[in-house]
Amino acid sequence: MMKRTLLLMSVLFLAFRASDTIHIKHPRHWPKPEHRTSFDSNTVLLGRMLFFDPVLSANNMVSCASCHSPYNSFAHTDHRLSHGIDDRIGTRNAPPLINLAWRKDFMWDGFAGNIEQQIMFPVDHADEMGSSFDSLPFKLSRTGGYEKFFLNAFGDEKITNQRIVSAISQFVFSLVSANSKYDQMKRGEVHFTEKEWNGYRFFQQQCSGCHQEPLFTNNRFESNNLPMDTALRDLGRMRVTGNSSDSLRFRVPSLRNIEYTYPYMHDGRFMTLWQVMDHYENSGMLDHGSQFVSETRVDLMAFLLTLSDKEFVLGNKNGYPSQAFKEKSNANKQ
Repeated sequence: MMKRTLLLMSVLFLAFRASDTIHIKHPRHWPKPEHRTSFDSNTVLLGRMLFFDPVLSANNMVSCASCHSPYNSFAHTDHRLSHGIDDRIGTRNAPPLINLAWRKDFMWDGFAGNIEQQIMFPVDHADEMGSSFDSLPFKLSRTGGYEKFFLNAFGDEKITNQRIVSAISQFVFSLVSANSKYDQMKRGEVHFTEKEWNGYRFFQQQCSGCHQEPLFTNNRFESNNLPMDTALRDLGRMRVTGNSSDSLRFRVPSLRNIEYTYPYMHDGRFMTLWQVMDHYENSGMLDHGSQFVSETRVDLMAFLLTLSDKEFVLGNKNGYPSQAFKEKSNANKQ
């Protein structure tokens, strides 16, 4: 009888732990990622729940998704600078969270040297989530319902800081965007229009030094002649390195899904791509005295729109996990 009971418990546990491995697909010609791109589906689901759960903040009102909306390629669009707990204003524009598995460090200035720091910093920051990362295991256990999801992800119900970070990191690393019209053109599935080709050629001549294909960023810290915002006095990379040569250098953002990630620049000072083009023309950043004449701007805009991965942005694969939260709520009531 005892053996039969233990066998039944073992079978039930294996069924409960049933999980698929998620292999994130990306084009073969992409560079080798810095982090793995295969994940446990249960762990990714848990990370997705935590990403959308405002319980991580001190007042239970702010989640990671508050500043990183899936409908904006995991950036924000309604204000220049990020808004945190009690509507406190941050100092930088929240960047999109896509293709992070190809990054060595994180944040506009590379302050976070690994994904763990990137995840913990907003939780602990007084003007972002205003909480304490060390308090999260107890807080999550008090909310109830998460035990099942930690069991599915890690094999037992224990909630720890390490597991919270692991789950969220697997979710954000799974956010790979690689199916835009540009990608489909590269695969030979579609053709560019004449304007898209013209814009692509101009891009390759003037923009590709920093926004390198196929990720459309060189992941380095560059200066693009933006004057300092005297109210913010943000020195960029210099804050991390202490080197004066890094003053006003910021990470080159990816142009993928740029249609959805306005406002632009580290401080969100430009609301439109037309304003961005104005800056590059007026600041002397274009080579050989080139200008963004009206036709060139239209062509470049046509090309930039080919970088929109609508399936990634508008689909519900990475959105709010309503069914999982419903299961969590039902478990909490029992």
